[in-house]
Amino acid sequence: MTEGREFKRELKLLDAAMIVMGSMIGSGIFIVSADITRTLGGPGWLLVSWLIAGLITVIGALSYGELASMMPRAGGQYVYLREAYGPLIAFLYGWTMFLVIQTGTIAAVAVAFAKFTAVLIPALGENVVLLDAGLFKVTAARVVAIASILCLTWVNSRGLHGGKIVQNVFTIAKTVALLGLIGLGLALGRNAQAIAANLAGFWHAAWTHVSDGAITSVEPLAGLALLGAIGVSLVGSLFACDAWNNITFTAGEVVEPRRTIPWSLFLGTGAVVGLYLLANVAYILMLPAQGAPGAPDVFGRGIQFAASDRVGVAAATMLFGAPAAVIMAGLIMVSTFGCNNGLILAGARVYYAMAQDRLFFRKVGVLNDRAVPGVGLVVQGVWASLLCLSGTYSNLLDYVVFAVLIFYILTVWGIFVLRRTRPGDERPYRAFGYPVVPLLYVLAAAAIALDLLVMKPQYTWPGLGIVLLGLPAYLVWARRGRKPQPPAGNT
Repeated sequence: MTEGREFKRELKLLDAAMIVMGSMIGSGIFIVSADITRTLGGPGWLLVSWLIAGLITVIGALSYGELASMMPRAGGQYVYLREAYGPLIAFLYGWTMFLVIQTGTIAAVAVAFAKFTAVLIPALGENVVLLDAGLFKVTAARVVAIASILCLTWVNSRGLHGGKIVQNVFTIAKTVALLGLIGLGLALGRNAQAIAANLAGFWHAAWTHVSDGAITSVEPLAGLALLGAIGVSLVGSLFACDAWNNITFTAGEVVEPRRTIPWSLFLGTGAVVGLYLLANVAYILMLPAQGAPGAPDVFGRGIQFAASDRVGVAAATMLFGAPAAVIMAGLIMVSTFGCNNGLILAGARVYYAMAQDRLFFRKVGVLNDRAVPGVGLVVQGVWASLLCLSGTYSNLLDYVVFAVLIFYILTVWGIFVLRRTRPGDERPYRAFGYPVVPLLYVLAAAAIALDLLVMKPQYTWPGLGIVLLGLPAYLVWARRGRKPQPPAGNT
């Protein structure tokens, strides 16, 4: 199916770690702390939410290392699910990846890139409507978002080398910039008033409900109500920590994948989680957690009510004053552009693996003359661009958070399944702390999923519906006689 072509193994440990880090660091760290603080209250609980999300992420990455070392093939998590549970579960994962998870995230990150571009060039803003066709509204910002997707799709279609260079340059740049912001915040931005207010209410737990930009109620939290609120808050922090598994999709192009991928997962997730925790400590030193939506300045609005939830901009304003918006716009543009490069590069490898199993369009499983899945990249780019135009990507991503957790749970549980069904397979790396640590991940993720099922049913049930829509699609492939065949070689 590859017409004699094979993937080229060009990704070394640094490159792989850059894909992990670059795919994780987007705009989330600069935004989601506002919603977490509205949900939980005091700064202590803000740090707890990020710490739990970080621990879950690192434990998941350590667990995935065993599967990556056991099956270093293109498609990563899709392959792990197929080998543990069969083609149906793997297809449902790949279906949801293509329909929403990967493409919806690409669209959301591209729109974030465009919004911050408009800070520098107002003529490219969302309020500049070029065409209103009802279902599709074409604004200047959406054109910029789509242009960024198509640009990165083209770069990655020209070969792995170009995509790798873009990834390394932008990930290093945004990591250095984020470190600079954190360092300045910790060293120079400390505000005595903010520190005193945060220490006084460090463990104050309350859910601030907001409607139309105004506080409607403040609900004190304790016991089960507090646990439930923590679970809801993790949607934001886990989403900001997500996409670390993208490196597994590129396993067919990694040098010494059995060693490189586990190490890149550990180093990449560990570094990003550390950066995220330090960034939130810097926020707490510069801004009060509690605030008022109608306050006239960034200090009065606090972390809770930073304008448009842009906590990073609010913190930078405390450091730099008026130029902060421009400085942060530049940083977030670099961050989101590099993030999308990693997502675009890796995502097409999942659809390639599906096509190799004859569970997706045949041409998607063909490598172009640059040894990359060119058709898969184009198909992914077109669908992500349509999601940008429709404006539905944000709702779709909210809907599938629950489904994403379920697939993570199934994948980590797959370690237990494969230890039983394929005990003789080579495992150069074995999951850290097995069986306790992987089991802790499964239990923690299951508890969060159950919490979301109870607390956010308006999101969880539609998400399950999107996944289940894959059942008739799978049956169509089966009726056409497209039965999956294990890929050969390093593909």
